[in-house]
Amino acid sequence: MAGDDWRGWVLYQIYPRSFQDTDGDGVGDLKGITARLDHVASLGVDGVWLSPFYPSPMADFGYDVADYCGVDPMFGTLDDFDALVARAHALGLKVVIDQVWCHTSDRHPWFQASREDRTGDRAGWYVWADAKADGSPPSNWQSVFGGPAWTWDARRGQYYMHNFLSAQPQLNLHHRPVRDALLDVARFWLDRGVDGFRLDALNFAMHDPALTDNPAQPPGTGVWPRTRPFDFQQHLHNQSQPQMLDFLARVRALTDAYGGRFTVAEIPGADSGAERRAYVTPGRLSTAYGFDFLYAPDLSAARVHAAMAEWPEDAGWPAWAFSNHDAPRAVSRWAPGADREAAACMALLLLLCLRGVVFLYQGEELGLPQADVPFDRLMDPEAIANWPRTLGRDGARTPMPWTMQPPWAGFSTAEPWLPVDARHPSLSVATQDADAGSMLSLTRRLVALRKAHEALRTGAYRPVEAPEPLIVFQRGQGAGALLCAFNPTGEAVDWRLPDGWRAIQAVNGGEKGFGPYAAVVAERLI
Repeated sequence: MAGDDWRGWVLYQIYPRSFQDTDGDGVGDLKGITARLDHVASLGVDGVWLSPFYPSPMADFGYDVADYCGVDPMFGTLDDFDALVARAHALGLKVVIDQVWCHTSDRHPWFQASREDRTGDRAGWYVWADAKADGSPPSNWQSVFGGPAWTWDARRGQYYMHNFLSAQPQLNLHHRPVRDALLDVARFWLDRGVDGFRLDALNFAMHDPALTDNPAQPPGTGVWPRTRPFDFQQHLHNQSQPQMLDFLARVRALTDAYGGRFTVAEIPGADSGAERRAYVTPGRLSTAYGFDFLYAPDLSAARVHAAMAEWPEDAGWPAWAFSNHDAPRAVSRWAPGADREAAACMALLLLLCLRGVVFLYQGEELGLPQADVPFDRLMDPEAIANWPRTLGRDGARTPMPWTMQPPWAGFSTAEPWLPVDARHPSLSVATQDADAGSMLSLTRRLVALRKAHEALRTGAYRPVEAPEPLIVFQRGQGAGALLCAFNPTGEAVDWRLPDGWRAIQAVNGGEKGFGPYAAVVAERLI
């Protein structure tokens, strides 16, 4: 992995709980992932990103880690993980795993020791602070999931910080032993053969030690409409501290020592572009992604060109996702039900034409819509707390449909932890696999298109002027350049390829004209 071979990658995200169950408990597992890797390899992708599978009480479904160097029994064993890595490598797939370094579970032994003794070896491993004189929290910081970012702990007689759930106490990355321990965790998994890490919510990993209050977010700015107290603040002090950059240099030195492993940071936030670029300058991480598209209510030329403009050629290498385990599926955000399939095809071609590492989320290759999960089946703590204003994450986490077989579409022999949406079995892998006109077959062709053209993998991005609402840009330069054009709406647009170009890939009739959700990639005529 020396050099920049990862720059053109397409990585397939697997949410282990919902991919394939092999032991009949209704929850996916590592053996299930291994059994289905042939499907992943058939897409032509470069590797997989695995969401957490570590021991956890599952308050936030694995993102509350109780042991960084193990496998939760519901997912299997370390031997199962080693077998997964071996099978993936045999199929030519890289394995990238989540690392959750902002916080642990409150069941983690580190936190248990920290809360018991203000003077012990672990005393400074988490963010603790005394109450104000009136007993109120040390600062006005708010948690992402609602309420103050501070919880009182009677055993220690202090508040502890948590940017997310109270069951996810914040690690103190200003403390050198914590940073050393996290690097030891990374070394443990590198020694087991992983090819890289996705670093969860990394801009939340360091706070202002002075505990300065956050200023208010001016009305109409930031996240709007506001559904949580978190949305009312500018997050200047509970996250995004410059000291993080020195730690990232140590992370890079470690991964370089293993032959240049891949690292991608998740950087949430409406104004996180500058921070993402800082995290991927030479000597730090490989790449970073934000939420430019993950919560976007629509797809437009302005949105795409603005996202690309944040990453000029001298500013590092970006990464992009339209859907993942934290966001409602893109096709349900960007198209009405009747246009779902056409919109999904157009969006997939657009994603694979962007300059940067690309993430495909499980089921995206099938064109799955956001699942409908009734309130009494919700599991996501954010969705439950903010119902019905927050759509929540459960609808993107329902089981992968492998077959049309009732009642659970080949995912499990027992009732799954989340319900199978009634629309999903007809879109299953088995249903689409042999159909040359299916979304699954198209996915394989489009990934192959990206791999066949250097311009799509690593070429420059240049916006091209076009009538609204078309999204048009050029990838690469000279004779190898490609022209990419997309209609993100259900209305026809009077536009055709300019002279001197010919279509090499099109969806929804884009080679003939620009009807609803049409798209085309064209090469220069020689």
